Amino acid sequence: MTENTEAGIFHDVASPFCGIASDDLVVQVEGNTVTVKENGDAVTKPGFETPITDLSPRVKGQEVSLDKAVNHIASLLKNSKQPLIGGMGTDLNGARAAMALADISRATVDSQFSDAAFRNILVLQDSGYMTTTLTEVRNRVDVLLVVGTDIESSFPRFFERIVWPKESMFGQEIESREIIYLGKKPSGEASTTPGGRKAEVLECDDADLPEVISVLRALVKGKKVQSETVGGIAAADLAAIAEKLNAAKYSVISWSGTQLNIDHAEVTIQNICEMIKEINNTTRCNGLPLGGKEGDTTVNAVSSWQSGYPMRTSFSRNMPDYDPFVNRGQRMLDDGEVDVLLWISSFNTQTTPPLSNATMVVLGRSGMTFENEPEVFIPVGVPGIDHEGRTFRCDSVVSLPLTKLRDSGLPSTYDVLTAVEQAL
Repeated sequence: MTENTEAGIFHDVASPFCGIASDDLVVQVEGNTVTVKENGDAVTKPGFETPITDLSPRVKGQEVSLDKAVNHIASLLKNSKQPLIGGMGTDLNGARAAMALADISRATVDSQFSDAAFRNILVLQDSGYMTTTLTEVRNRVDVLLVVGTDIESSFPRFFERIVWPKESMFGQEIESREIIYLGKKPSGEASTTPGGRKAEVLECDDADLPEVISVLRALVKGKKVQSETVGGIAAADLAAIAEKLNAAKYSVISWSGTQLNIDHAEVTIQNICEMIKEINNTTRCNGLPLGGKEGDTTVNAVSSWQSGYPMRTSFSRNMPDYDPFVNRGQRMLDDGEVDVLLWISSFNTQTTPPLSNATMVVLGRSGMTFENEPEVFIPVGVPGIDHEGRTFRCDSVVSLPLTKLRDSGLPSTYDVLTAVEQAL
């Protein structure tokens, strides 16, 4: 990163707010006010530009010192029979500190994004899958099939940064790349080629995707299909997609676990992933699951390398105890199993903790408002704005450095959780 300190302008800033972690932002900082001047989008700009409205910790609604708030959290955890560390909207160091605190307090750990993440994780654990990286897509893809996902709504710069770059390796003509949407249609024009050729769109309801993917897989394998339509899509059109996938030199099938919000979505994703393996018998094809915003990919990576398991791991028995169903945080809250909920959301003021009977402790971004005031609220700094940090992209292979842009005085999630651990 470069900085013009006189004008308060930062160049090549990485965004922790989107899964592709765009790292070409130009940001201006004046005091505590941050403005994205260049390369911002509908996800990134609100992330950087949310104002600071409170700086002081609160206990039962009253402003207190940070030390007093930390000691109160430690007291709650000492007396807790079943604590839950949830939200997990944090960076790499914050995730490390959360895991360390879970270990010493015998808490269960779960992320606010786990319902979507486990649609992929369960497939990876059961049968494995073949996935690619953003860089490989940028340089090699010739056919991109997007399943049940409107990429532009959650990843506004995906096509600009990954699919239509000004340069790519291996001499490929960018204009020749073919984009196909299966299920949802795109909400904008970003998938249109630089030369003006629009993406092919085959729409169907989300509920029909399991059947549509099953038929597409059969067609890829050369099976005959008797029906003329599947989920409102002509079988001939699906056969044409199958032919393109089999003929491509490097096809990529992409989806978002968040947007595939259907019953047993993991089964449909597994069908996609098995189809990818079968295409690789004759050519190259890979998957690209999209996600990773606000620490989603990061916290699962940290949990996996520290405990051997992803989120939904409990330390109540003094060892990592993984169960993606029993340790689902929302289920535990709904069933009244949790007495202390420690919620972490350092990126987004809107991701407040779910209502429950548990005593609430919130380490959140300044500006959060609550229907019910938590027992403890500590406004924490945002990684990549108020302090340095690291975050993983959605492809899980690259962690980007996040640089401090301002001196707000807000502590990092790591600092607070480490202080609580020491107080225990």
